[in-house]
Amino acid sequence: MSTEIILRYIHFICIFIIVGTLTAEHLLLKKTMTRQEISRLAKIDGLYGMASLLLLAAGLTLWLGSNGKPAVFYNKNWVFHLKLGLFATLGILSIYPTVFFLKKRKGDPAETIPIPGKVFLLLRLELLLLLIIPLVAGLMARGIGYR
Repeated sequence: MSTEIILRYIHFICIFIIVGTLTAEHLLLKKTMTRQEISRLAKIDGLYGMASLLLLAAGLTLWLGSNGKPAVFYNKNWVFHLKLGLFATLGILSIYPTVFFLKKRKGDPAETIPIPGKVFLLLRLELLLLLIIPLVAGLMARGIGYR
């Protein structure tokens, strides 16, 4: 089996993990939560972070070092750069919820903590970006945006 196929498989599986973890976070999030529930969200968010880093590593390897499409295909494609920008934005949006979950998970497991509306908003924006990124990826794969 070629390295490219393995990298594409890892890339694809990480996408599923990212979608699953963000969806789980959104579904489990409530206006008030116990520290135990927040700790569970922090673990899910950690999996999301690891999958994002692995996705990025596999994607960069495919871009810069694989036997697939040449790097020039990606370098000269503004849609690819849009996709990278959307992914970076997704990562930036995830910082606040991650920090919130990590800070609030410690302490009495039964203590109830109010969840700021900003956490809800940012998770929903992340999910929205997850709807847009595959469209952009599909356009890019068809050569749209290539100069």
